[in-house]
Amino acid sequence: MPSAIRVRGRAVATGFAALSAGLSGGAAGAAGGLISELNLGLQVHDAGLFGPRDEDGVDVNVEVLFAPLEPLAFIWSPRPHVGAHLNTAGDTSQLYLGLTWRFDLTDAFWVAIAGGGAAHTGELSSRKDGDKQLGSRVLFRGALEVGIALAEHHSLSVMLDHVSNAFLADANEGLDTVGLRYGYRF
Repeated sequence: MPSAIRVRGRAVATGFAALSAGLSGGAAGAAGGLISELNLGLQVHDAGLFGPRDEDGVDVNVEVLFAPLEPLAFIWSPRPHVGAHLNTAGDTSQLYLGLTWRFDLTDAFWVAIAGGGAAHTGELSSRKDGDKQLGSRVLFRGALEVGIALAEHHSLSVMLDHVSNAFLADANEGLDTVGLRYGYRF
């Protein structure tokens, strides 16, 4: 594995860990606290749903959702999020942030949509076969998640997300992940 990818992957993981630790200081679990939910999952990397499948491995997904933004109640009070996809095969990892809207369909079932941006460790453009060409370091990100509440604080879900530069650069293969996540709501 090239050392530049290893270093960038470590930087993404270290940045996410530092941000999570700093923001959760005493707030997690407290009524009205800053952090409202933690998610952990395993995702199929570069699933190829919206473009070619060039990379391998499984992504470990970690995400922190914060308390709803009440000033945005007129657009259903989205929750800010920050997360990371850490690729286990040394391919593209990402750090992302944005807003999440969750809609309860029943007492048990829910759906969530998210939008925002992501920074990644992958190739921007390459002439080598098998390299994912993402075109720019910062990408747009969208996600769709369907889940079930298992108990008051626990849930399981299936999440699909896609990052791309929306054709703002010449290379724009995009990158999809899909997989299972466990969530803990405070």
